[in-house]
Amino acid sequence: MTRAYVAGVGMTRFGKSGGPAYPALVTETVGAALADAGMSYDDVQRAAVGYVFQPSAAGQRALYDVGLTGIPVVNVNNNCATGSTALLLAREWVESGLSDVALAVGFEQMTKDAMSGSAGGVSTIDRHLDSLSQHGIMDAPVTAQFFGHAAEEHMRRHGTTPEQLARVAVKNHQHSTRNPLAQFQEPYSLDRVLGDKPVHGPLTRSQCSPVSDGAAAAVVVSERIVRHRGLTAQAVAIAAQSLVTDTEASFESGSMIDVVGAPMTRRAVDDVFDRAGIGIHDVDVIELHDCFSINEIISYEAMGLCPEGKGGALVESGATTCGGRWVVNPSGGLISKGHPLGATGLAQCAELTWQLRRQAGARQVPGARWGLAHNLGLGGACVVTLYGAP
Repeated sequence: MTRAYVAGVGMTRFGKSGGPAYPALVTETVGAALADAGMSYDDVQRAAVGYVFQPSAAGQRALYDVGLTGIPVVNVNNNCATGSTALLLAREWVESGLSDVALAVGFEQMTKDAMSGSAGGVSTIDRHLDSLSQHGIMDAPVTAQFFGHAAEEHMRRHGTTPEQLARVAVKNHQHSTRNPLAQFQEPYSLDRVLGDKPVHGPLTRSQCSPVSDGAAAAVVVSERIVRHRGLTAQAVAIAAQSLVTDTEASFESGSMIDVVGAPMTRRAVDDVFDRAGIGIHDVDVIELHDCFSINEIISYEAMGLCPEGKGGALVESGATTCGGRWVVNPSGGLISKGHPLGATGLAQCAELTWQLRRQAGARQVPGARWGLAHNLGLGGACVVTLYGAP
């Protein structure tokens, strides 16, 4: 089985809804990824296109303005883990020999109405809502209620403080000041984060990922293409990757920390490191699914950056920012870079590709050799990807 490599990446600037229609976003980001790989759309043999809120078969329409070549196009929807799931499909096609050049694309045009979901029918998160109902479902965004209760539980069990939660947002907003593609590009003080509009529990607005539009893409190729096209100096290896979904462990404990995905994260990370033969202390840079500030802290613990209950102290110590043991979310993360659901996992891929190629500019992590991406979706899916430098 051949190893798969990321040969080219592209990403639009993430921003508020109301910009260009999604075919234009996809044309921009696919064009950038193909140019980065030194290829044309005619070289692509299969494409996986991820999105959450657009109509059925939007993947075909998204790519028709790029080219009409008749290749298989697979539409992917795995909630917030959609982009990384599209990448996983492209990797599997290449590693299995089905394709030498595969394209993974993710995009989203988000609105508050789309985020609210539709009434009636079976909910895709009914098991999660059963757990939430024990706390009483309130008039607030349902995802914020899940993570708000998880934050309250973490504070109750481990003594985590509102200031520690807010420091996640302070850190990631500071990181995004160096990212010209981020939705927000100004620093936030601790007082500003703490004093922002309350959303649910201890979470304020600037601790929550925003409604965003954007697209990102990756060209995934085989070892043969890397050699044949002279891409050795820029091809980033997908060293290991794991996709997991919920097990009974997510719901049997009654813990909201488990309901929002900590067991999935732990299982996926363990699987990736078992496959790769390295550990979290070998990793230099991490793009982590900080949809809410508490999820960065929970994920620190589930990924092994610190013991359970110590995530708040870890962010407060400075260990996850520039000059620390790891740099987590140098892009600004979901909180500040933005979170167009279908694009997020591929934006993480783009950021880590730039970091491992030493192309990240002012936010470059010195000497980065291993990068880890963590992309989580309730309902539920978690994709963890380990990338190795060229």
